Amino acid sequence: MEPYPFLLDRVMLTGGTGFFGTAILRTLASGRFRASNLCILSRQPKIFEDRYPSLASQAKWVQGDILLPDSISSREPFTYVLHGAADSTHGAALSPTERFFQIVQGTRNMLDFAVSHGVKRFLLTSSGGVYGEPPPGAHTIPENYLGMPNPLNAKNVYSVAKRAAENLCAVYAEQYGLEVVVARCFAFVGEDLPFDVHFAMGNFIRDALWADEIVVKGDGSPTRSYLDQRDLAEWLLTLLYRGRSGEAYNVGSDEAISISELAYLVRDLISPSKSVRILGSPTNRNERKSYIPDITKIRLELGLRPTICLKESILHTAAAARNRAKRFGF
Repeated sequence: MEPYPFLLDRVMLTGGTGFFGTAILRTLASGRFRASNLCILSRQPKIFEDRYPSLASQAKWVQGDILLPDSISSREPFTYVLHGAADSTHGAALSPTERFFQIVQGTRNMLDFAVSHGVKRFLLTSSGGVYGEPPPGAHTIPENYLGMPNPLNAKNVYSVAKRAAENLCAVYAEQYGLEVVVARCFAFVGEDLPFDVHFAMGNFIRDALWADEIVVKGDGSPTRSYLDQRDLAEWLLTLLYRGRSGEAYNVGSDEAISISELAYLVRDLISPSKSVRILGSPTNRNERKSYIPDITKIRLELGLRPTICLKESILHTAAAARNRAKRFGF
C-alpha cells in the first residue's frame, strides 16, 4: 500500500508511551504516514527514550501530566490533539474515583489546552464500553446504538467516564468551534500488548510462550474481536486528519471469536503441545458476553478495514515478545 497522501503538522499526542501511542510512533517510523512537529506529553519520557530511542527520536517530548494543567502549557501553536492518555491498561490500579477524574478531568484539561493553543481538530480515544450491553440479538454494535452502561454500578466507572468525556468534547465543539472526532476503541493485539494485566489475548500469548498451560479464567464463552495494533494506528491517524467532526467511529475488528476459541488458536499457533485449562463455569455473569463493533461506518466513509488477519497478528506479537524477553527480560 502506498503512503497516505496527507501530512499531519503540529500534533500534540497524549498517551504517547502507551499501547496506542507506541503503535502510532511505529507507524510514523514506517513511513506510511507523515507527521512533522510532533510533541508528546508524558509523565516519564526518559524511561521510554531509554527503552525505545529510535521511536522517541521522532518527537519532541514534554514531561507533564494531563491532570496538572500548568505542566502541559506550551508557547507553541498546535493544529491537532490526539488524546490517547488514560487508557484501559492500568486503570485497575486506581480507585474508582481516581479513574473517573483521570478520564473526565484529563479530557477537560486537554480540551482547554486545545482551545488556548489554536488547535483545529481534536481526537478523543474513547471506548466501545460506552454502549453497555449490545442490543438483544445483535452480533455487532453500531455507532447509532444509544444503549449505555448502568451509571449506578460503580464497576462501570471506566465506561461511564468515557461517555462523559465524549459529551464534554461535544460541549467544547459547540462553544468554541473545535472540530472533535471520537474513536470508540474495542480490543487489540500487537507487539506492545502487555502480558501482565487483564487482557485475555496477552495472557494467552504469555502462557503459550512461558507457562505450562494456557489458562482461561472464565468459562470461555464471551465473544471478542481483535484489530492489529498496526491497523489501529493507521485508523487513529486517519480519523485525526479526516474523520467527520462531531462524529464517533468504532475502531476494531468485526471478526468474532470466543475466548475459548482464542485460547486454542493461540495454543495451536505458538505451542501445540500445551494444554488449555478453562477455570470458569457457564454461570459466570460478570463478563460482557459480546463485544464486537460494527465497522460499516468507518469502512464506507474512510475506506478503512482490517488488513492483518488474526493469525498473523498473534504470530507477530509472539515473535516480538520473544525478542523483547531477550533484550529486556520478561
